[in-house]
Amino acid sequence: MVSLCTIVKNEERILSRCLDSVRELVSEMILVDTGSTDATPRIAAEFGATVIPFDFTAPDFAAARNHGLARAKGGWILVLDADEILEPASAALVRELIARNENAGYYFQRLNRLLKAGATPDYLVRLFPNRPEYRYRGRVHETIDASILQCGGRLVRTGVRIHHEFAADPQARRQRNLWYIGILKEEISAHPEDNSRLDFLAAEYHQLGMFDKAAEIAEQIVAARPLDPQAHLHAGVYHLLYKPDRERARADFMAALALRPGYQEARAFLELMEEQERLLASPALAQAPGPYMTQADCR
Repeated sequence: MVSLCTIVKNEERILSRCLDSVRELVSEMILVDTGSTDATPRIAAEFGATVIPFDFTAPDFAAARNHGLARAKGGWILVLDADEILEPASAALVRELIARNENAGYYFQRLNRLLKAGATPDYLVRLFPNRPEYRYRGRVHETIDASILQCGGRLVRTGVRIHHEFAADPQARRQRNLWYIGILKEEISAHPEDNSRLDFLAAEYHQLGMFDKAAEIAEQIVAARPLDPQAHLHAGVYHLLYKPDRERARADFMAALALRPGYQEARAFLELMEEQERLLASPALAQAPGPYMTQADCR
């Protein structure tokens, strides 16, 4: 028995696609409604879903998700958002994972699409056993990963794929990014020991094109997690591409390699820097006219 759990608000345009993609897979649908004023509750009822109102005056996505989990009766929880659909070919793999009956949270690959642009993948835990100790954390960018690990479970990456369509209105996306930034700053102020919130804050600034701010947060992450090779890698990317400081970038990539010998991404960036410097040092390129790389291009 599998329970679909999701959060909705004014999703009448897209909700049917989401629910239809899993209707043959789940035994119940739990929709936590944070204030819909459109046909969302009616559409949900047509799919036999249980709609639970939730007061979202003080925004807290983890609390909303956990409110739904508390009502779920299935032995497994499947999480989708209204703007996501499960790829049809993945349904069999979801059944196979459930049949294993392991104490594990399963990462799905999410393909994020904006209009006709290509898909950008990320990975999120979207399938896990229904246990009272497994609960979400974080008012925005809420995750259940830490809860599963702390309670003895494993996290496993799978081949299950879901498709996600970003909101088409750029102004709406911008307002949402700014809203998230405000909430993340409140969380960081209230819980400065939880540096995981910094990762999401950097991502929000990056999406807004505020690369100097994103670089500053990347530097804070390195200071908070000096033994994290990925933190050094990300700081190096900002120092190379967005907030040009080649020496700091080189030091960041070298630190990442020292912490994780053979780190492919860090080595690739170092090789890129070396190739750029060889081109700049070439007398033929230095004297030849044309669209060659300049010092400014390589900073």
